[in-house]
Amino acid sequence: MDQGSAAAQQHLRPKSDIEIAQAATLRPIAEVAAEKLGIPAQALYAYGPHKAKLSLDYIRTLGERPDGKLILVTAITPTPAGEGKTTTTVGLGDALNHIGLSAAICLREPSLGPCFGVKGGAAGGGYAQVVPMEDINLHFTGDFHAIGAANNLLAALIDNHVYWGNELGIDTRRIAWRRALDMNDRALRSIVSSLGGVANGYAREDGFDIVVASEVMAIFCLAGDLADLRRRLGNIIVAQSRERRAIRAADLKAAGPMTALLKDAIAPNLVQTLEGNPAFIHGGPFANIAHGCNSVIATRAALKLADYVVTEAGFGADLGAEKFFDIKCRKAGLAPAAAVVVATIRALKMHGGVAKDALRHENLAALEQGFANLARHIANVRGFGVPVLVALNRFSADTPAELALLADLCRREDVAVVLADHWAAGGAGAAELARRVVATIAAQPARFRPLYPDDMKLIDKVRTIAQRLYGAADIAVDQKVAERFAELEAQGFGHFPVCMAKTQYSFSTDANAKGAPSGHIVPIRELRLSAGAEFVVAICGDIMTMPGLPRMPAANTIDVDDSGRISGLF
Repeated sequence: MDQGSAAAQQHLRPKSDIEIAQAATLRPIAEVAAEKLGIPAQALYAYGPHKAKLSLDYIRTLGERPDGKLILVTAITPTPAGEGKTTTTVGLGDALNHIGLSAAICLREPSLGPCFGVKGGAAGGGYAQVVPMEDINLHFTGDFHAIGAANNLLAALIDNHVYWGNELGIDTRRIAWRRALDMNDRALRSIVSSLGGVANGYAREDGFDIVVASEVMAIFCLAGDLADLRRRLGNIIVAQSRERRAIRAADLKAAGPMTALLKDAIAPNLVQTLEGNPAFIHGGPFANIAHGCNSVIATRAALKLADYVVTEAGFGADLGAEKFFDIKCRKAGLAPAAAVVVATIRALKMHGGVAKDALRHENLAALEQGFANLARHIANVRGFGVPVLVALNRFSADTPAELALLADLCRREDVAVVLADHWAAGGAGAAELARRVVATIAAQPARFRPLYPDDMKLIDKVRTIAQRLYGAADIAVDQKVAERFAELEAQGFGHFPVCMAKTQYSFSTDANAKGAPSGHIVPIRELRLSAGAEFVVAICGDIMTMPGLPRMPAANTIDVDDSGRISGLF
């Protein structure tokens, strides 16, 4: 990134995110846990000196402690110009500690798909990172492998049951459970499995989702404890019988072995920031095709251990924040105290129609036009009864006139905008943001409420999100989707929240429609029931649950030297 503050010192410091992370001196994680959160060494399961899992037995002892204040970091609609949501989450957590408060951060684990695809890693950036960065961005503590294994064990048990007589009468045309892989691989979106003769089973259409879109991932992140995890896994509906009876994972006796695969993974991971502050990184559903929040277990534990907890939700506030409020907070009984919407002048100018290669030039008209995107996100977050601030990641090309215009536009929306330089200066660079967040929480008590009630019909929940948050005129459903809405209501799932699977690049389903489009139609292509996660996924437009790699994937630049030092990971 081309951040502005502390520029005079940058020639003396490492340049890339991975160089900064590799140059850091990490503290033993047991010291961080003890000094910052009061966690005894015996409550940790070490994965080397700098990573650990927090014992579920210890978490159970925290139940009587009061909760800290929960702060959500979200963002405007993402652009190639970059916004820095994870970096701001880390920077704000460091800043709260910097001003003398007890704070922890809660993040999602990065998926290998974007790490080797187009987006890169998700450990923050500059001097606001979580470390060890390479471990976090790659295999970490193996949680995603365990989730993929549990997902695919269930898939194997389904096909094995059919092969050995099919006592449950599974209709192989109506098997809904797909296999999973934590990698972008478009070739696996739709496949035919069990080819090669009778010994290999019954040939059928099948497919893969990326692990972060798996229902097992959603269950992993929403489960309150090990017993709740097992219950939810058993409730997964994997297929229908020839009589259209629902077949659940419990019918295949799959919940027990799936839970066994996840029993260690479900314990939250604890690492540190570059400044030695505690960071829980656990679970990782995407926000464009899943619910986009870290695990409930990690968040609840952090709230018992710190006075302030900073967490993030994926992509823009129309996706991640909405799902954080309507799914995670609703299901887990969480009450956020404040929200921070991250923006950059560069990204706002892109929403105003400026091409990426022209962003260094001052353009007040484009900034004002693009501000409509930020204004809608501010209004949307306020609609949940949560106080909101704007954090501006400053770049060196931002001009005084552009900064003044943005401040004026924010004043018109009656929202505070705070410049933050955490990328270049770490926690000290976001100290003012931290002070303003704390002051806002003290002065404006949140009155959190979900967007819609549980008893609203599923189709009306989808329509409410599209109209109130996306600015849409309506949704479009064909007869097949309409019948599926009615079927889910009749089966008793009408009280579930909905999880919108939609492009992250626009309020509409057209990824090229920047700014704040209004009056569009949101087409609902498909509904998927996640009975274990306890929500219904609405697939919008042409969104895919198994991404593909770009023409020039990030994997092409990643390498390891003879000493084992990784390069090119960002």
